[in-house]
Amino acid sequence: MAKAIIVGGGIGGLAAAVALTRRGWDVEVLERATTIAEVGAGLSLWSNALRALDALGLGDQVRARAIEQNSAGIRDSKGHWISRADTEAIRTRFGSPIMMHRADLLDILRAALPETALRTGISVTSANPDGTVTHSAGTAEGDLIVGADGLRSVVRRAVVGDITPRYRGYTAWRLIVTPTEPLADLGETWGRGERFGYAPLSDGRVYCFATANLPAGTSGDGLAELRRRFGAWHAPIPALLAAAEESAVLKHDLYDLPDLKTYVAERIALLGDAAHAMTPNLGQGACQALEDAVILARVATEDPTLTRYDTLRRPRTQMLVSRSRHLGTLAQLSFPPLVTLRNTALRLLPTSTQANSLSPILDWTC
Repeated sequence: MAKAIIVGGGIGGLAAAVALTRRGWDVEVLERATTIAEVGAGLSLWSNALRALDALGLGDQVRARAIEQNSAGIRDSKGHWISRADTEAIRTRFGSPIMMHRADLLDILRAALPETALRTGISVTSANPDGTVTHSAGTAEGDLIVGADGLRSVVRRAVVGDITPRYRGYTAWRLIVTPTEPLADLGETWGRGERFGYAPLSDGRVYCFATANLPAGTSGDGLAELRRRFGAWHAPIPALLAAAEESAVLKHDLYDLPDLKTYVAERIALLGDAAHAMTPNLGQGACQALEDAVILARVATEDPTLTRYDTLRRPRTQMLVSRSRHLGTLAQLSFPPLVTLRNTALRLLPTSTQANSLSPILDWTC
């Protein structure tokens, strides 16, 4: 039986483990954290990700713990529409995206694996293209090494050397709120160098996220800063922030990766953020990791050289890194004349433009 060592127990790593296990591989997942959990974050899964989850046999379980996401569009800070989404056209053409808590997806993926497949509290220090991994509990060897260890991947060094992630100029806050009144709709609001978005979850809670242009590493005061920045924006933003708790606020600077020259080296393959970390502007980070997992399992089973995995995944994912970066640049504009120009241009775009722009992203099949 072929053996796979997967470094990283996030969405991409666990999905790869499920995909490989179901193709007859013996799988060992090495995760640095002592427990696998991610709190405070919602997750959009578009139709391409749902196809990948269907290929893993998990699509129905995921849908059962999610809520359909029908974005109303983008507003300015006073609540005036900048861009309206044609949700019916998107649903008809691609299927509706869903929103769920990230921890729920991790639970589903983990439950699909044998208990013995996951080893937590293991820090990987190096990987070699010959299929060996050195870690805090010793060494491991496999026919396939999967680098699913995120933005600052250790495994990536064995494939392309040291790569410096690029700070994109803005930071993000994420939090889960229990609102005082039910919230049915969702949306995103663009200001001047700032954004705020919100989306209901299936259990009645609301996932909120915000961004602001700041130097990397800037400290803040959590919820108080969010209330100062966004407390006077249109409803329901002030009410959501009033209902929020300080302990729920997560803050992270946003980075992406420059284009790697390859995702593979002999027995090593990179997936997810280790290969193509992207900003969250397209909602495709987790979606692309799920695609990676399905394609890698198929290719590795059929072709141990892994070349076809690189050919299939690198152009697509690097295109999305670029598109997400450019969208973020547009959304984070802060110079007032450019903000006015941006908002005016978006108001003039026909609603069909949005659906057409989604086609290269969502028209993906396993």
